[in-house]
Amino acid sequence: MRASDAERERVVETLREAVAEGRLEMDEFEQRLDATYKARTHGELVPLVSDLPAPGGLVPPVAGAVAGRRGSSADWPARIGGAATSTGAIAFWGGFSRKGRWTVGPKFTAFAMWGGGEIDLREAHFAERDVVIRCFSIMGGMQVVVPPDLNIQVDGLGIMGGFGEHSQVEDEPEPALDSPRVRITGFALMGGVGVERKRSKAEKRRLQEQERLRLQGPDSGDGRKGLG
Repeated sequence: MRASDAERERVVETLREAVAEGRLEMDEFEQRLDATYKARTHGELVPLVSDLPAPGGLVPPVAGAVAGRRGSSADWPARIGGAATSTGAIAFWGGFSRKGRWTVGPKFTAFAMWGGGEIDLREAHFAERDVVIRCFSIMGGMQVVVPPDLNIQVDGLGIMGGFGEHSQVEDEPEPALDSPRVRITGFALMGGVGVERKRSKAEKRRLQEQERLRLQGPDSGDGRKGLG
């Protein structure tokens, strides 16, 4: 998603505060400042302030300094690392599900025959930055659900079936630079493997609240302004 001038200025404010507090050396400040004014997307701005607190506070400014980002609210660096809780799944005349908060191994293999499976990465953690998910479906179906700004590559093969990617997100953001890199591969024989970009319910609620506050405006109060 394209960055606005106001968002660049918020990043500049964060950088100035950081150098004043001694968190950045002057040469690093100048490098980040130059990169800020050259940035064209949110993905280019976020890494410039992801390791710094917001001005006058202790909250990392990934969401604050770069306000209005329409992708995932995930803190990607915090979701990379740790022991895998699952490295594979099998469905035979049945189904499997991997969803919620779980840790994906560096190589995850899923197989479904005369059955189906769901692999949901929206709340998942990742054992390593680079992950390969191999999906094999024979006369069955498999669905992989990913957050909008996860960096994915889909290159599976469909034989008398389908292996493809689609999105339910209208204003789809660019992949986050600090997100895991996930390659989804495999094949579907007389079946299907679908990869879908979709926001979680929590993310939808966050964006709805953000939009409500934007429309309400700073002076709207409780809607009774001007009465009495």
